[in-house]
Amino acid sequence: MKILMLMQWCRPEPDFKCIPMAKALLARGHEVEVLTGFPNYPGGRIYSGYRIRFWQREVIDGVPVVRVPLFPSHDRSSLKRALNYGSFALSAALLGPLLTRRPDVVYVYNPMGLPALVFKFLRRVPFVYDIQDLWPDSLVASGMMTNRVWLMGMLGRFFQFVYRHAGQLIVLSPGFKLTLTARGVPPEKINVIYNWCDEENIRCEDMQASSPFQRDEGRGINILYAGNIGRAQALQVVLNAALLLRNRCPQVRFTIIGSGTEKTDLEQRAREKMLPNVQFLDRVSPEKIGAIMKSADALLVHLRDDPLFRITIPSKTQTYMALGKPLLAGVAGDTALLVESSQGGLCFKPEDGADLASAAEQFAKMSGDERASMGQRAKDYYLKNLSLVVAAENFEKIFLSARLRY
Repeated sequence: MKILMLMQWCRPEPDFKCIPMAKALLARGHEVEVLTGFPNYPGGRIYSGYRIRFWQREVIDGVPVVRVPLFPSHDRSSLKRALNYGSFALSAALLGPLLTRRPDVVYVYNPMGLPALVFKFLRRVPFVYDIQDLWPDSLVASGMMTNRVWLMGMLGRFFQFVYRHAGQLIVLSPGFKLTLTARGVPPEKINVIYNWCDEENIRCEDMQASSPFQRDEGRGINILYAGNIGRAQALQVVLNAALLLRNRCPQVRFTIIGSGTEKTDLEQRAREKMLPNVQFLDRVSPEKIGAIMKSADALLVHLRDDPLFRITIPSKTQTYMALGKPLLAGVAGDTALLVESSQGGLCFKPEDGADLASAAEQFAKMSGDERASMGQRAKDYYLKNLSLVVAAENFEKIFLSARLRY
């Protein structure tokens, strides 16, 4: 098949899905082309070596890539974030059909509904729509939209229209499927494919990186969070837990690596509380973060206690599992079920510092062998159920189905 992948983010941005998935499909004998924007995530600035122009062609790891312009932004401004999404959607809709070969099927990574519809109605090509966020639900949950009821209603109707015209839908969790079914989407049109992780940057067995962790005469338990530091992650819970553990279990230490809109505030609060068991580090390149995560004792995943996040599985969950490290998971719903099914970690109530402290203390009391076995179970579960090889086979079947039904 000739497959066009329409995704706003692509390498050199943090990219676990675009180029890796394209390469996996190429390896299965398909022709693949990527339509994307100019790289600016997560800093909101165009990457060095690029500049905004009407279009740009390049080849990344054997994958043809077409870039179209967008408004670069990734900060707290709802307007700027809307311009970021909207500008790419408009560019992809207007320029995409002119700059790309006519495919057999278009894979669309949401929220790019507008260009998906243009490809269907103008080029007569079916599209498969990958729903990673429910809109407008995700805007409300992230705090970007709280009081514009009319706009939320309009977005909701637009995406229902997109779902109706998609050849097939892909969702990242069973909870997403139940939610969409309750909203009137036919269940036979919805396919659950769990996200995988950036396997290329974590599979190297000889990864080397200097450890950022302090060791307390061999007894230190270092718990790492790596990723975006924003409202949705609600990492105040780490400070609350660290305050409780400061004297009660001083060998437990938390490290937060990354960048985001809430990082400065969290660092200030940590200084005010005088927490020696919390450290913040700047964002690390994908090539190095795997080795740093491997040197931790446990890896933390957390999201706000919100109904939407109960059906969301943060992508770092799969990364942590693939590394073979135990998880401390503060996400209710599907993520908790995934961790529990794998027996690869401990769960705690989201936004509950006391419960995180208890989970961390329980983990610290385990033997080294018990912690190692927990991590191995997480990795085994990932390889069997969540890996790119498993996902690529499932995507291929869905693409073929959408093409045959059109």
